[in-house]
Amino acid sequence: MCVIRISTLRLTALVLGSFAGLAGAQPSAELPSPLRFEDVPALARERRAEVTAARERALAAEQRPAIVSALDDPMISPSVDHWPFGMAAADVSLTIEQRFPLSGIRGDRRRVAEAEAKRLRSDEQRTKLDVQLDAVTAFLMLYERRGMLRILEEQRLLAKQFVSATNARYGSATGAQADVIRAEIEVARIEAGLKTMAAQIKASEAMLNASLGRATGLPIPELSLSSGVSGPPDGAATVNAALAGRPELSAGKSEIARAEAEVDVMKSMYFPMAMVRTGPAYTMTDGFGAMLMVGVSIPLWREKLGAGVSEAEAMARMAKADLEAMQRMTEGQAASAREEVVAARVQFTSLHDDVMPRARQAIEPSLAGYSSGQLPLVSVLDAARTLWATQAELLGAEVSLGAAWARLGRATGDLEGMFHGAH
Repeated sequence: MCVIRISTLRLTALVLGSFAGLAGAQPSAELPSPLRFEDVPALARERRAEVTAARERALAAEQRPAIVSALDDPMISPSVDHWPFGMAAADVSLTIEQRFPLSGIRGDRRRVAEAEAKRLRSDEQRTKLDVQLDAVTAFLMLYERRGMLRILEEQRLLAKQFVSATNARYGSATGAQADVIRAEIEVARIEAGLKTMAAQIKASEAMLNASLGRATGLPIPELSLSSGVSGPPDGAATVNAALAGRPELSAGKSEIARAEAEVDVMKSMYFPMAMVRTGPAYTMTDGFGAMLMVGVSIPLWREKLGAGVSEAEAMARMAKADLEAMQRMTEGQAASAREEVVAARVQFTSLHDDVMPRARQAIEPSLAGYSSGQLPLVSVLDAARTLWATQAELLGAEVSLGAAWARLGRATGDLEGMFHGAH
């Protein structure tokens, strides 16, 4: 029995080399820390398998023009033309047959395939935008939930101060036990919210990892979301950017080119197909020689050909109408998305600069007034709940502003450029 042995050193080198090759082919799973909002679209574009699939689909389609425009393969036909019974000799031939069109149908088919390849390139860009928007949405969800966790932790600290204040007044016989219980209820409510939010954060981390093409259990670093101090571009510039950058419009234009090329293909069907057959031949009487045959097809069924042309022309008109409708919708989506950014920015700025400072200022006087016996506990709780509601509203406004920027980037067909221009 023969046994083939491989040294441990060579086997280790082989395995390490294989892993090194895999590592070189795959993007790093590590994320920058902190993970910035404006960096998420590029990370999703680089890592998501959907983008790779769309790119390979487009690469495959780019091979079709050479395939559909080629001539049919020639046919070689050996033949026994006549073999008389009882005789050793026979008439034989060897022919080579080639068919080719007498119209420009090959070029028309190439145009159809080229237009389809361009459409799939546009579809690749659409896929990139969709996965980027998915990743941004997941980022914002996690950012909001982590922010709510911090707010809840701050609320718990404040609520514990209420418990201490109520216990102090109750111990000095200037407060009621009911106040202590109400303050403790607030602490318990907040702690229950903290537990719920911790579970929701894990779910959001899994979703963000998946949207970035990572394993769902990998850790997510600290998140950074800029408030977006700059405003969006003006309305005309936004609409023009959308008309120039939306991949759906590029795909629509490619669909028109494809439909028009299909019309030419169907019109080329009116022309015949030629056939040439030639080769050496041998007969018993004349010996060796050559043969030649030329033929053409007869496009006889004109009604079928006319129906094919009419169908292709209708499809071309449909593609033009679809593009026109898409352009109108694109203009509307871009203009609407811009105004949403303006509105979200106004809301965030108002809450951040005016409402939140006022809500914070009301806490210390209310707590001091309760501790001195000048205010009831309900006044303190009202002030605290106003602060907590304002904190949550401010966080929601910040997330809404980020989401509005993301929708504007999707509407104009450039999430990465829009983000870097906004922050």
